[in-house]
Amino acid sequence: MLKKVISFSLVVVLSFSVVFSVYFLNPEKVEAAPSFAKGADISWVAAMEAQGYQWKDKTGVTRDILQILKQDYQMNSVRIRVFVNPSNDYGNGYMNKDRAADLALRAKNAGLSVMLTLHYSDSWADPGKQNKPAAWSNYTFQQLMDAVWNHTSDVMNTMKSKGVTPDWVQIGNETNNGMLWNDGKASLSMKNYAWLVNSGHNAVKSISSSTQTIVHLANGYDNDVFVWNIGGLVSNGANFDIIGMSLYPSNTDWSTKVTQTISNANNMITRYNKPIMITEIGMDYNQPAAAKSFITDIKTKIRNIPGGKGLGVFYWEPQATPSYNGGYSKGAWQADMKPTIALDGFIN
Repeated sequence: MLKKVISFSLVVVLSFSVVFSVYFLNPEKVEAAPSFAKGADISWVAAMEAQGYQWKDKTGVTRDILQILKQDYQMNSVRIRVFVNPSNDYGNGYMNKDRAADLALRAKNAGLSVMLTLHYSDSWADPGKQNKPAAWSNYTFQQLMDAVWNHTSDVMNTMKSKGVTPDWVQIGNETNNGMLWNDGKASLSMKNYAWLVNSGHNAVKSISSSTQTIVHLANGYDNDVFVWNIGGLVSNGANFDIIGMSLYPSNTDWSTKVTQTISNANNMITRYNKPIMITEIGMDYNQPAAAKSFITDIKTKIRNIPGGKGLGVFYWEPQATPSYNGGYSKGAWQADMKPTIALDGFIN
């Protein structure tokens, strides 16, 4: 009898040791990324709350916006951007590494997976502008690669200090013509662009080997741009895990654009054997019925890509109210702080 008690006690101690190790020593390993992400870019949440915004659900009850997204619309993930040295302007800057880490921790505590979007700029980076951070403006190309590595590592470690390990990290944002212009402008030097992507990718993996990296381009329906850009990266030795796409159709062409985007996604998978994630979608807030249909359609078709190669869909800043930040009109909340029906498209 004594032998059995000792054996049982040993099993309990060993089991507790395993649980303690997994949950407390390695918290980033507890939760796996969802097999299919349904999410939202929530980066404006911190600024909007600082400005006094509070959100209501469809019944008019004021609740935490993350809980509304998760509980009412079945979202399991969020996307958060990080600028290098942003201003404190609520709309255009604000999201530095520390505020991003605080928001990421809040999302994690709400049971949501986290994607980081690294802009490698002090403000917005997109197809029309990829401006270097002011502090990097006179760097040599080697110094730029080092800066990308150091900044990426710094952001990852800031997240880690809060107990958050992102499931995905975008190396740049809508880099249709590369990043950190002109050194990393793809039309001038695809090789430089590829090496900058590698600098970010390698920095992410040095902190968390399980985190998946994303190269993200706008206009997911434009196969020519994707073949040129993604093909150029691959042929120049760039390493990354996922191809990200943006899609912002109108209420009249969304069906055609979804068909073209799915065709492009399948072509990318065939050519480069990389999975696809739609990391940004949106439609005018005053077309909520069309937006709901659009979300339902692209969510369903991405999920149904063969082999599980369609990894998810993220709505860009759905919590934005009409004309927030000087005119953004593709949110999914009304001026009365109640949602439109657009996000119902995420509900299974």
